[in-house]
Amino acid sequence: MVTSGLVQHFRGELDPMLQELKALVETESPSRDMVALSTCAVLLSGFGRRLLGVAPEQLVVDGRVHLRWSFGTPRVALLCHFDTVWPVGTIERLPFHVDGGRAYGPGIFDMKSSIIQSLHALAQLSNLDGIELLVTSDEEIGSPTSRPLIEDLARRVEAVLVIEPSQAGALKTGRKGVGMYRLRIIGRAAHAGFPHEGVNATLELAHQVQVISALGREEVGTTVTPTSAGSGTTNNVVPGEAHVAIDVRVPDAAEQDRVDAALRALTPVIAGARLELDGGPNRPPLEPTSTAALFAVAQEVGRAVGLGELRGAIVGGASDGNFAAAVGARTLDGLGCVGDGAHADHEHIIVSALPERTALLAALVQELLQRP
Repeated sequence: MVTSGLVQHFRGELDPMLQELKALVETESPSRDMVALSTCAVLLSGFGRRLLGVAPEQLVVDGRVHLRWSFGTPRVALLCHFDTVWPVGTIERLPFHVDGGRAYGPGIFDMKSSIIQSLHALAQLSNLDGIELLVTSDEEIGSPTSRPLIEDLARRVEAVLVIEPSQAGALKTGRKGVGMYRLRIIGRAAHAGFPHEGVNATLELAHQVQVISALGREEVGTTVTPTSAGSGTTNNVVPGEAHVAIDVRVPDAAEQDRVDAALRALTPVIAGARLELDGGPNRPPLEPTSTAALFAVAQEVGRAVGLGELRGAIVGGASDGNFAAAVGARTLDGLGCVGDGAHADHEHIIVSALPERTALLAALVQELLQRP
């Protein structure tokens, strides 16, 4: 395992990495803006062509572009995404800047710095044969068009490295599964002066929200959260319709099945009301059994690079690593940057950690390629 000098090497590349990161953050790319995504894909293609020597294959699915660099017969896959939750124009309010050893900007932590990290880590390797880098554009909305690409890749390789940001420096050795639901309640509108002539969808909504919330199991880490909701049309009308979105987070497949079945078994409390449930499980859990082998290798590599003992963490948020693990791939997540504030105004990365994480990734990929 040859790792000496890797961190120092990438410290020497820090200035150009930050300049590329600035350009990438300033090229905004919200998940549902196809024009913005295409513009960002062009910029990334240029970075990849310069650093890796070839332009990516552009995979267009339903008008949406994903980028893939593939070298030889892939054995090790890297997963990134370049879409963000931030609408175009956010950069005017939250401009890219470096202050106090931190770099700020919309999407910088989740996960544009990780893309720069990945490109520079791969560029440092003497031979790219056996590597595939997939950079998608719809992760933040559940990966509806990239999921088949991810699952196909995961079936073809021996290891999937997900370059999502770290958890306060820790690698992500487990992620909860996610479910996304919408419950529609159909009542009957009536004049508010004669409420008995209607079926009040708001009252039924109140009953259902209590039942839904009670499906969580704190002792095992399952959360079932009613989120955005609405009902009615105006003040003097008994509401004839209501709705609520439901966010589900589960630690394992058994809990995912239990909650899904319970939501589908919901029944009205008020006579005359009807319920319609849309949605379902979005991402299966990423369980620690899928990450243990690669985490052990990463710990070995981290010590060799000089980063000390790497930590692991199990987190509530999901990623494309959930899909990879679900089809049987050895998977490791959270190999990206160190920072905080994903999806929040204070989103940032720790600048000094960028060379260290890039060195870790480069050494880990090299080690996995060298092992039989």
